[in-house]
Amino acid sequence: MTGKMECLVALYVSTSGGNGDELGADERELVQLVWQVVDLESNKIGEINEIVVRPDVEELSPDTFQLTGLTEQRVHAAEPLEQAIEQFNSLLSTELNKRHFCFCTDGQRHIRQVLHAEASKKNISLPMSFYSFFDLRKEFQTAFPSLAKHKELDLAIMCDCLSVTVDSALPSAAYQLQRIVQIIQALNTESVCHQFFTPDRVNTKFEIGTFRLECVDDNTVIRARGLPWQASDQDIARFFRGLNIAKGGAALCLNAQGRRNGEALVRFESQEQRDLALQRHKHHMGNRYIEVYKATGEDFLKVAGGCSSEVAHFLSGDGHMIVRMRGLPFSATPQQVLQFFSGCQTTDAKDGLCQLKGTTVANGECPVAGGTAGILLVRYADGRPTGDAFVLFASEEHAQLALKKHKQRLGKRYIELFKSTAAEVTQVCNRFSSTPLISVAPSPLISMVPSPLATGMLPLVTGTFPLAAGIRDCVHLRGLPYDTTIQNILEFLGEFTADIAPHGVHMVLNTQGRPSGECFIQMASVERAFLASQRCHRRYLKEHCVEVFQCSHEDVRLLLRGGVVAPSGRGVSPPPCKLRRMSNPSYFPHMGMMLPMEAAGAVYPAHILLNTHQLPFYTTYYPSPPGSPPSLGYYPPGSSQCHTLPAPGHTLPTNTLNQAHQDALVTVPALLAAKQNVTEQSLGFGAPQLSWNRT
Repeated sequence: MTGKMECLVALYVSTSGGNGDELGADERELVQLVWQVVDLESNKIGEINEIVVRPDVEELSPDTFQLTGLTEQRVHAAEPLEQAIEQFNSLLSTELNKRHFCFCTDGQRHIRQVLHAEASKKNISLPMSFYSFFDLRKEFQTAFPSLAKHKELDLAIMCDCLSVTVDSALPSAAYQLQRIVQIIQALNTESVCHQFFTPDRVNTKFEIGTFRLECVDDNTVIRARGLPWQASDQDIARFFRGLNIAKGGAALCLNAQGRRNGEALVRFESQEQRDLALQRHKHHMGNRYIEVYKATGEDFLKVAGGCSSEVAHFLSGDGHMIVRMRGLPFSATPQQVLQFFSGCQTTDAKDGLCQLKGTTVANGECPVAGGTAGILLVRYADGRPTGDAFVLFASEEHAQLALKKHKQRLGKRYIELFKSTAAEVTQVCNRFSSTPLISVAPSPLISMVPSPLATGMLPLVTGTFPLAAGIRDCVHLRGLPYDTTIQNILEFLGEFTADIAPHGVHMVLNTQGRPSGECFIQMASVERAFLASQRCHRRYLKEHCVEVFQCSHEDVRLLLRGGVVAPSGRGVSPPPCKLRRMSNPSYFPHMGMMLPMEAAGAVYPAHILLNTHQLPFYTTYYPSPPGSPPSLGYYPPGSSQCHTLPAPGHTLPTNTLNQAHQDALVTVPALLAAKQNVTEQSLGFGAPQLSWNRT
């Protein structure tokens, strides 16, 4: 919409909550629409019009009645929002008589934060006239750029600059509307001669897209936390309806297992839009409130950036909705995926896969956008299929039809279907195709300690750790509060605090990287460990009864691998069926992968093992995005590694609760290039047994 407007419609809305700069921030419902038409050609104004809106569930406060000039009877007799919008549109069309017009409001909140936000929650479609408007503050700043900054402007400042006076006896809504109208008239005079050319626009739909290694402004990104697990990027766009999200700017985060973790990074077109998004903190998506925090461009690129050319080509297609397929036969082809969605599949007797029956996809139920170009089969780095695929659809309707095929069979396998996002496509493809940054051990940083091959020990940051097994000089604390700190543990142990070995406190994390309520502590001797377990057992810590058991290094190792140490400490029961196998180091971001001494000596030169600096942690699993705000960081502050594994020379942060007691285990790179199997052995406390096999 360009060119000079024929008419401007000055619009002012009131809610049952805060108004002014807090308008829309408290998620309260709309109760009043007030408007007046300004003819820009003659600079004449029409009559003041008002429509009262009945809120669905809220009772208005006396302050609201006073500010709006409404009465309780008028509110209860009013129409709900959908009918009120229809009535508003009808009255405005009659008054303007098909003349070209655009709304003009004091700032962005009336249109973006109130009308669009509430209409989205109530599933109401707004007329297209509400998707463009003039921000009076921006127009004033264009006409008088030296008078005030945009953020400092308000109606009072603009009225003073233009010598505008309004009768203060009017009700609040009418008073504010009259100020807007008279400022428009003052800008439209020959002395100022301001022309209203380009209005602000509200995006009508969210567009998917990709980000490679471009720079993302830190002031345009937020982190949304508390999303329902089944939420898609379209749901996020609906939550922020009225605010302009950049193309491909809604990125759902995945955890280490490739599942959504209830967080998303959202990139907006400008800082102004981002600031408005932050005001929707703890607004609701269904029955859940969503937390909104500031984030950085680096955070966004860790989740949404770094896609391959194949992924970028796929996401640049004509489709706007993405469906993820899981459980495909490894021999499935794009043509067979097309047949699956066309509803015309037959089963081949030889391999159980579907064959085309003569009908075309164009006549099917849910056509795939772009044919085979709209299908992306996910593969490992060596080209082997993973059984996952992503499919593009042109519309929400087609995607919903496709999702009805959930758990239908393709050959002999049933296929799971889920809504997906562009960021999920990028993360899943990166996760399966990721490789270590280096394939051999790095050069030593420090080589100043005796050879471990001669001493039978591997060096720690301070001191050494003997290759002992079966010595029960450790205690296992179970049932700790999740917010337990190292100081709480020291107070709990009391007199036995002095018997803790250096770097002997080890907090155990669960698969999500959060405290599990368990802790292992290495004591100075077997006797002190026994006494600690006897005297501290079933003591209370923060109203939690904590169990304390004596155990050995071997018990600890087996428990971390999924077993359960018996209360007697004399054996390990089989792992429960619901417990995940905990030997994967990616479950413990604060620990590194441990290598048996004999295996290290067989594969690595001695000078590499003389490294007293912690080496990087490498894994082919996709790292989980950080929490918001996190209690344990997965990425070092200021790290420039956005979407792959840490660069050489960087380590994942330890679970540092106290500088005197933290994990200080030597880590070595994964032996992906090893040419022989290494028998399962262990080194030191808290290290799971590992078996290195060449793949």
